[in-house]
Amino acid sequence: MRYPLFVKRDIDGFFGLAIDNLIQLILIVSFCKVLCGMPDALVFGVILPGAAISILSGNIFYAWQAKILATKSNRDDITALPYGINTVSLFAFIFFIMHPVYRDTKDPYLVWKMGMLACFLSGVIEMLGALVGESLRRITPRAALLSTLAGIAITFISMDFALKIFEKPVIAFVPLAFILVQYFSKIRFPLGLPGGLIAIGVGTGLAWLLGYMGDESIVTSDGVFHLSLPHFCGGDIIDLVQSEYMLRYISVIVPMGVFNVVGSLQNIESAEAAGDKYNTFSSLLANGIGSVVASLFGSCFPTTIYIGHPGWKAMGARRGYSILNGFFMTAICFTGVITIILRLVPIEAGIGILLWIGIVIVAQAFQETPKHHAMAVAIGLFPAIAAWGLLMVDGALRSAGTTLFIVGKDAFKNTIAIDGMISLERGFIFTSMILASISVYLIERQFLQASFWSLGAAFLSYVGIIHAYELTPNGVMSKFGFGAAADFSIGYCSFAILFAAINFYVRLKKD
Repeated sequence: MRYPLFVKRDIDGFFGLAIDNLIQLILIVSFCKVLCGMPDALVFGVILPGAAISILSGNIFYAWQAKILATKSNRDDITALPYGINTVSLFAFIFFIMHPVYRDTKDPYLVWKMGMLACFLSGVIEMLGALVGESLRRITPRAALLSTLAGIAITFISMDFALKIFEKPVIAFVPLAFILVQYFSKIRFPLGLPGGLIAIGVGTGLAWLLGYMGDESIVTSDGVFHLSLPHFCGGDIIDLVQSEYMLRYISVIVPMGVFNVVGSLQNIESAEAAGDKYNTFSSLLANGIGSVVASLFGSCFPTTIYIGHPGWKAMGARRGYSILNGFFMTAICFTGVITIILRLVPIEAGIGILLWIGIVIVAQAFQETPKHHAMAVAIGLFPAIAAWGLLMVDGALRSAGTTLFIVGKDAFKNTIAIDGMISLERGFIFTSMILASISVYLIERQFLQASFWSLGAAFLSYVGIIHAYELTPNGVMSKFGFGAAADFSIGYCSFAILFAAINFYVRLKKD
């Protein structure tokens, strides 16, 4: 069996993953400069090179892991796990840790140190999660794991990119058409050219010919082309250990670390459903080490196993796309070339690939679970939809110069059940798994299992992991502590009691 380092379809996979990573870098540059007041020297000279070290090492590891699996299973169709900057953590750290610290202190370097500390602790939590990850996978139905991913894919991935495509149809529709023809119809283009490469080339040409590449289309910064190599910054993290800031924001850091562990488990399960069974312990351990390495070299943002493995696999990508992505992201982060790329290539030219990735993940949730579990998959979508809806509401209010804290929940009483939306959004990745798991066990008439999952939800509600929140000037914040969401805890306990009673009733009838 020969498992080549590169295949032609790795080019398509590379373009899709690189564009996704580029979007994260755009967000980092924009948020760090605008919301955290960081100078170019810190953003381009420290943070991006630090992130690049993690991205490179992680992509190389997962490419090597694919090689090991290919050799062990004697197969040449193994696809490496995708890897990059964690989008959810990026938003959480910026809006709930770094921006509040900057608003209080106006010290961008203190903000940077706090971000590194958060990234470091998140990585440690992920490494500890490797010890229990496989056990958690074994007790969680596949429908629950894949449903959660599908909810995230259809909202935070597909919907966002779909809106961007329909915002600029003149330059986005033709690239999208090439993507759909390539992957829906399995058409081979002349000379064997990858559909992703054609899409980006055509989209870029249209954007320039039609005048869409004016200054208003450029999401960039004042960074200049120069070589910036990473350097060790671990001493700056030590400065904040046991500080008031760490104690103040530990309630954000710990849940995000746990969130990342669960998200990575779901991605590993998704890869297995697509045919590639990776070792849970080594995958999670490498995931956590990547975030720790990122923080030690100056990055504030954890890296993670990406959503989308089934999509890259369906493209025909193997391990080369991961290696290409790692070296490409390293090159542009070390040199500042990211600003040049964003001046030349419109994002709309390549986001059709990411839209397709989201579509594949949603389809997989239904295709790779038993047919009669479809309702469980469907119910698991709702928490992610609520989370996306809250993001839209919050974004609209901020664009109007206000916040949910200022207008208050009463402003929505005749339009949106905003309290229910926020409650469902808090810890939505856990809620999605729980609701889907309960549904699976009810479908299978395993009422005691459903009761146990309900008790787990009651506990998580009681301590504030799910559903509990408070409105603050910085936005919606989780509320932790005993009795944080006692009403939900009571509700889930009623679930548990009812399911246990039905189990007793069913057994009694059999006897």
